Amino acid sequence: MKTVLSVLSVLIATALFAVPVQAQTFRAENRVVVTPAQGNTFSISNGEGQGARGMWCAASDYAQDVLGARGSERLVVDQARTSKRGPVVFALKGRDGSSGSVMIVGSSLRSAGSSLSVNHAYQFCHDARIINSR
Repeated sequence: MKTVLSVLSVLIATALFAVPVQAQTFRAENRVVVTPAQGNTFSISNGEGQGARGMWCAASDYAQDVLGARGSERLVVDQARTSKRGPVVFALKGRDGSSGSVMIVGSSLRSAGSSLSVNHAYQFCHDARIINSR
């Protein structure tokens, strides 16, 4: 009976560890939720009503804290928003990424290839710190 229980315990433990672990979400300092995707890509659903600046802030916070990005690396809109509140998929690229710099932050999420340096995007987190200190 002990042997059967031991074998059963091992089988159950093995089955539990064989189930793929769902990607852990990350809550950026501005409280926006970031969901990891494949490789150096990650998705931000709606920016918690903070608009493009809040989404760039969350992307930079995630890139630094989770992916270990340096400030000179580029955040790039990998998959643009297709609706007003749709998700945006960002990718982290090296310094030499050949993507377009952002001219107007508000429309940047609707154009795949838009990019900012991690440091530049992180400057938008200042807005969240001001709002949260009130």
